[in-house]
Amino acid sequence: MSEIKVFIMKTQELLEKRAGIIANMREVLDVADAANRDLNSDELSKYEAMESDIASIDNRVKNAKRQDALEATLDGLRDKPATPVIESASTSKFGKEYGDAFYNAMRFGTSAADHTVMNALQVGTNSEGGFITPESFETALIAALQDISEIRQYANVIQTASTRNIPVESSLGTATWTAEEGQYTESDAAFARVQLEAHKLATITKVSEELLQDAFFDVESYLATNFGKRFGLAEEAAFVNGNGSGKPTGIVGGSSAGVTAAGASAITTDELIDLFHSLLRPYRAGAVWMMNDSTAKLIRKLKDGDNQYIWQPGLTAGQPDLLLGRAVVVCASMPAATTGNKSVIFGDLSNYTIADRTELTMQRLNELYAENGQIGFRSFKRTDGKVTLADGIKHLVQA
Repeated sequence: MSEIKVFIMKTQELLEKRAGIIANMREVLDVADAANRDLNSDELSKYEAMESDIASIDNRVKNAKRQDALEATLDGLRDKPATPVIESASTSKFGKEYGDAFYNAMRFGTSAADHTVMNALQVGTNSEGGFITPESFETALIAALQDISEIRQYANVIQTASTRNIPVESSLGTATWTAEEGQYTESDAAFARVQLEAHKLATITKVSEELLQDAFFDVESYLATNFGKRFGLAEEAAFVNGNGSGKPTGIVGGSSAGVTAAGASAITTDELIDLFHSLLRPYRAGAVWMMNDSTAKLIRKLKDGDNQYIWQPGLTAGQPDLLLGRAVVVCASMPAATTGNKSVIFGDLSNYTIADRTELTMQRLNELYAENGQIGFRSFKRTDGKVTLADGIKHLVQA
């Protein structure tokens, strides 16, 4: 049996176990509901233990996926010769020569490079002293970003080399019934615009000289994963809650009002149904829910008018949990369900646009950490994000 099939079977077993625990949790709740009372101390202890089991299984599924990807990478490294090799697939818009020169420079530095390498790198020299990364690196970085950043997987992501103004129709205009040969009534559509800038996100990491000299050390994968996780965490926080000052404007602040909850720290089934229908029908087909984990715990206990739980757990690998038939995105950066917070988002997240500048830049720092026998790698990217159509994304705000 192949390793891929074994991985899928193990993941499926975990998901089935997860579904069974959720069913047991619901049985505990049903007993208390039937008696029209809250959970007693024993029931509450049992319920919380099962909640902990659910969180543990979720982590195991994520770790299994990461381990599978890591083992695939290691298998590839074992097949490589024990000499430093720059992959010929290191493509770049400046040509293969530039891609090869870039990875040579990252591993060995530019001081030891010959004139051919230096001439190739000059093509992609950035104004701040770094070198523009090849497309293969950017692809790996984006994959690492999406492992963390939930919003990037649903948002409208574009690349731009300058400030982008996106026209948005703010008023459609109207059509009127007109008598035969009657005068037409003028009604023009009105347009606004959303301007996407480029905010700078930067980081530095250090690698030992010995590790860089190791033929089996994959510089590209290490830096892409390391930077991807750092950029991903910072981006997600800004894409969710950013205030637009030196960073993107978050989806929470850019969304439009849907429902105000009656409670400061509670949410009802009816309020979620109201939020669902506050979104115009054309946007519902691609809509998802977004909330943090503590809010998800509250909502998982809710039932509809037929005494059925409105939260349906995903039963197959890659399938998300569903709420009122729409996927749930659990995002750590979302505000908690506490006084005045916009705790739940429901909408088509493609109405949030992320504008990446096309050039991700990296610079090798030879001297800064030389005292400790380390080489620094400095990288930065420029990006922005804004809601381009507020009517397509609604929020629930706590009382």
